[in-house]
Order: sequence, then C-alpha cells, then structure tokens
Amino acid sequence: MDDTSGLVVGADGQARCSWASSTPDYMAYHDHEWGKPVLGDDALFERMSLEAFQSGLAWITILRKRPAFRAAFAGFVIEKVAAFSDTDHARLMADAGIVRNRMKVDATLHNARVAADLPDGLAGLLWSYAPDPTPPRPAARADVPALTPESTAMAKDLKKRGFKFVGPTTAYALMQATGMVDDHLAGCWVPPHKRPATP
Repeated sequence: MDDTSGLVVGADGQARCSWASSTPDYMAYHDHEWGKPVLGDDALFERMSLEAFQSGLAWITILRKRPAFRAAFAGFVIEKVAAFSDTDHARLMADAGIVRNRMKVDATLHNARVAADLPDGLAGLLWSYAPDPTPPRPAARADVPALTPESTAMAKDLKKRGFKFVGPTTAYALMQATGMVDDHLAGCWVPPHKRPATP
C-alpha cells in the first residue's frame, strides 16, 4: 500500500491514513486522538476553536501550538473564556505562541459566551448532528468528503445561534476529529470506535 491508495505502511509495519505519515506529530495525533469520540463541552469547545484557528493554515501549525493555545485560553474551559476581559484580549494578541489573528481571537471569545448560554450544553448540540448509524469507513482517500449534509446543517444551526468561524467545511473537520464520523480509511490499523451514548 502506498500514498495512491490513501494508506501508507510505517516503519512499525502498521498501515495508516497517508496524511499521518509526514511527521511524528501527525502520526501520534492520528493514532491516539483523531476520530476518537470527544464528549465534554470544554473539550469540544477546544476542538471547535482550534479548527477555526486552523482555517487557511496547515493543521500541523495548530497542533504544534496547541500547548500554547491551551495555556493562553485557560484550558478552553468555556466559563473561563467567556469571562475574558479586554486585558485578556490584549494578552492574547501579544502572545507569539498562538495564532494572533484578531478575527479568530474575537470569534473564540464570542463563541465561548454563546456556548456558555446553551441550555443543553455544547456537546449535546454538536452530537445531535452526528449521523446515526455512523457511516462505514471510506474505501479510499478520494471517498473522504470535505463537507456533508450533516455538517452543513450543523454549521447553519451554529450560525443561527450566533457562533462564528464554523462553516460547513470546518464543521465537518470538527466531526472527523471528534469521532462524530469515522474517516480513518478502510485498512487503517486504528480500530473503529463504538458510537457513544449521546451527551
């Protein structure tokens, strides 16, 4: 198997989705995080925020800056970020460890306030758009979509509720990363997960 199939076999003999083979950071993320169900409100807020920061950038940039993002945004605890002040905003814009994009920083603080006001929590809202049953794994890289009807509906609902920087493509990347869909390719060594009970 090689990159033309969407799978590559690593030095450890394991077949992986080809995007995971370029750096050790990607391999660790692919093997231990990507596609595993994430159910907590704060954890999902972190993923949503980082996907928004990734827009227009390589994911590896965000992945390598994630410890700095977590420190800067109080661990992405929704209630804490929602209470950030103008002083916090200025601190974020001066923090070279993160992506200092004013629109994305503003959107993250705004989204925390919107998430804090959700009556049933962020996890319940996001997971309500996870397809049930989970679709089968894609056979090849070409079969992995950029967006789906579910991600489009999620993005529309999030926008209606006031969230920013979460379009259909970003919503689908969020669904992939947090196990709402399983886009590890058929043949990838990472075991399929069981669909969790909805939050």
